[in-house]
Amino acid sequence: MRRLPVFFVLDCSESMAGDNLKKMEDGLQAVVRALRGDPHALETVHLSVIAFAGIARTIVPLLEIASFYPPKLPLGGGTSLGAALDTLMGELDRSVVRTTAERKGDWKPIVYLFTDGHPTDDPGPAIERWNARYASRANLIAVGIGQGADFSRLKRLTEQVILFEETREGDFRTFVNWVSASLVAQSRSLGEGLYNQARPLLDKRVLTLVKEPPPTPVDEACVTLVGRCQKTRKPYLIKYDRELQDVATNDFQFQVSLYRLSGCHALDEDYFAWSDPRASDRKVNTTELIGAPACPHCGNATAFAKCGCGQLLCINGPGKATCPWCETTVVFAPSPSADDTGFEVGRGRG
Repeated sequence: MRRLPVFFVLDCSESMAGDNLKKMEDGLQAVVRALRGDPHALETVHLSVIAFAGIARTIVPLLEIASFYPPKLPLGGGTSLGAALDTLMGELDRSVVRTTAERKGDWKPIVYLFTDGHPTDDPGPAIERWNARYASRANLIAVGIGQGADFSRLKRLTEQVILFEETREGDFRTFVNWVSASLVAQSRSLGEGLYNQARPLLDKRVLTLVKEPPPTPVDEACVTLVGRCQKTRKPYLIKYDRELQDVATNDFQFQVSLYRLSGCHALDEDYFAWSDPRASDRKVNTTELIGAPACPHCGNATAFAKCGCGQLLCINGPGKATCPWCETTVVFAPSPSADDTGFEVGRGRG
């Protein structure tokens, strides 16, 4: 039986922390359930998962549906689209059986690329290599999750660029159902001796085919910060989502961009292995951030104390603390109430 290879290339950068990453894991499980329920898909579809953040790795090699179990997705700093494409091209070379004079190879692979941000590496060389050698060998569908995705780069990869925006409860389920129905339809057409590229119609309330890339947003969609628990030494990720606020004076009215706390997520050390190792000088002033979380590991009152080494740690109030990054003893005192200048803190790549 000729296989239908399907590759999921998933953005696991910091901006996906929280519900987005959980939904992507649940979405994979739903797709697998749908494929296992169709006899044609069960016989032909083979799945692989490539994750990318600061680095890219194949976390599930190409497997038949019966042997495939959706993985726990990693989380890391950075959005290395170029590395993801290089990993994908390597998998196409290694895993996909090509047709020769002696044998029929696999069917043309399908690739679903999901991302919600802008690349933090230079994907230009990988995009050029993809278009020169691989674009004709695979059917790539790029899905931008929200307006913050870099649609201009995605359009250089494929004409099949889709914008997904979740505006109502149930939108993500509709999106997952569309992916599942697309793969089932493709596998059924192969079972009937056809090769039909047609897919179910897009639900335009949820999915939009991108014809012209929207302008690159001036402001970034989120701010991410990494700290460590003072007691357990375990890392955590603080995430702030952007919101626009109206500011009015007697003379004019304008909008300012601030970031509101959306969550503080416990991490493990694997986060650093998945993060871009290059130093970043990107900073944010605390006056732009609304809200400060408690520590997700030990429950200390704030996870937003800054040591002299520049790193964040958790504390339970004024007094002495030992920085879990540099092991220095630090004394924290209450800030004067009149001090509204804030301080600069290093932010993640997102």
